[in-house]
Amino acid sequence: MTLSLTVNGELRSLNIEGDTPLLWVLRDELGLKGTKFGCGVGLCGACTVHLNGQPVRSCSTPLESVSGGKVTTIEGLAENGQLHALQEAWIAQGVPQCGYCQSGQIMSAAHLLDTNPAPARDDIVAAMTGNLCRCGTYSRIIAAVESVAGKPVTGESLAYNAVAVGENN
Repeated sequence: MTLSLTVNGELRSLNIEGDTPLLWVLRDELGLKGTKFGCGVGLCGACTVHLNGQPVRSCSTPLESVSGGKVTTIEGLAENGQLHALQEAWIAQGVPQCGYCQSGQIMSAAHLLDTNPAPARDDIVAAMTGNLCRCGTYSRIIAAVESVAGKPVTGESLAYNAVAVGENN
């Protein structure tokens, strides 16, 4: 089956089974290794990409459902060799530890800021809830998103709050 989709602004035609998860097409067929495999059932968020501007879990999204669509991966956020503001903030706030979840985290945060450029802290927490971080850098993730939204990074931004990020719910 031949399917076409636009990935990071480039039209791609693929001769591949339609039930192949988008994640494996991105990683194995197109060589875009930034999107990570986490749980394989769409629960952890490590594989988050944008499909037609909306965040989706690429591990559980069959290729046939994205045919003709526009996919943006973590590699597609940077423009003209310039990192996206969120990628810069991730570095400035020292967010990554192991780094495994970071591409999915950034893609979820990018969608939030595209739809709500000035989110409140509760909005950030709600938008990021579906992305798990095994290293527990949630407070730095929130601080990075707040910094891109133009909010000052304060002690409250960096105070770890397990209830706010849903660990005890």
